[in-house]
Amino acid sequence: EESREVGNSGNSSYSLRPGRSSPLTLGVIIAEENPKEPELFLELEEETEGAPASSLYLAPSSCQGRCLEAFDKHHSCHCNARCPEFGNCCEDFESLCGHEGFSHSSDAITKEELQSVSEKIYRADTNKARKEDIVLNSQNCISPSETRDQVDRCPEPLFTYVNEKLFSKPTYSAFLNLLNNYQRATGRGEHFTAQELAEQDTFLREIMKTAVMKELYGFLHQQNRYSSEQEFVSDLKNMWFGLYSRSKEERDSSGFEHVFSGEVKKGKVTGFHNWIRFYMQEKEGLVDYYSHIYDGPWDSYPDVLAMQFNWDGYYKEVGSAFIGSSPEFEFALYSLCFIARPGKVCQLSLGGHPLAIQTYTWNKSTYGNGKKYIATAYVVSSTH
Repeated sequence: EESREVGNSGNSSYSLRPGRSSPLTLGVIIAEENPKEPELFLELEEETEGAPASSLYLAPSSCQGRCLEAFDKHHSCHCNARCPEFGNCCEDFESLCGHEGFSHSSDAITKEELQSVSEKIYRADTNKARKEDIVLNSQNCISPSETRDQVDRCPEPLFTYVNEKLFSKPTYSAFLNLLNNYQRATGRGEHFTAQELAEQDTFLREIMKTAVMKELYGFLHQQNRYSSEQEFVSDLKNMWFGLYSRSKEERDSSGFEHVFSGEVKKGKVTGFHNWIRFYMQEKEGLVDYYSHIYDGPWDSYPDVLAMQFNWDGYYKEVGSAFIGSSPEFEFALYSLCFIARPGKVCQLSLGGHPLAIQTYTWNKSTYGNGKKYIATAYVVSSTH
């Protein structure tokens, strides 16, 4: 992701707050006329500089995510309660929207609902690190104006200690197996072996056993986004692990690889938003932690850190990551935001603190009935 500072937008004036003493130092912008809104730091993908689509669907010829939506004359088929009467329902209306006892609440997910379910997911993360499981040495905090300097201001590693017993938990173990399956350079095609495909299924199966993912599925089912857990898992596999091309030819990338494993494109680190990946690479001497511009307000894990680092010769100007969260927690929040607010800022609440996540859709290829892959997802803001 390319880091950008955003200036005036409409009639709102924006300014940067530098330094550790500010509530937010994610390189970030503040709407002075409304200081209660979360402040944003935007890391934009080169591929997504155009206006991102606000919908998961290119052509709404399916009722996926549309059950009981208002009639729209521009749609070729419909999913409202009266479409059977007029004979203009989409072909999958009965299978997706006709379930007896299935929730018929509006498809629109409100900010308040997102904040409520994110708090439930936060409380449900029993696999997260405890305070004593991680000793973090964040060292030097810099101002947003210094992130391009590429200066190593921290002589010590970021992680002084991590209790690696965490990694024997089923979801952590399944997650670590996935990290070995990718080449970091874009332009080199990814080809999954049968074992690697099985590892994707294992990871999804293990996380779906957790209270975190059960909470997420229950919420999305209630919101008419998915009619069955099987449908939900199938969609997660496609949106996260489906391959697409960030270069000219080869299918060389996926949402999972970009967000959790990290990639190098045009001499820069892109993605790489996962603390476990960072720790493992730092332990091997492949990551050199330079500094940070933001340390979250949480006094227990998961926390958030926005940092600068060198990954085996390539620089990351600002990489935000949850610290001490379980793999399923990150996967759940990013998925929630991609499904509910694709291509937009998604405002959540964790332990009483506001937090925002930005997602981007991949707009150059699709799966299923015009559904979008995940291009990226990452934390963009938090306030005290």
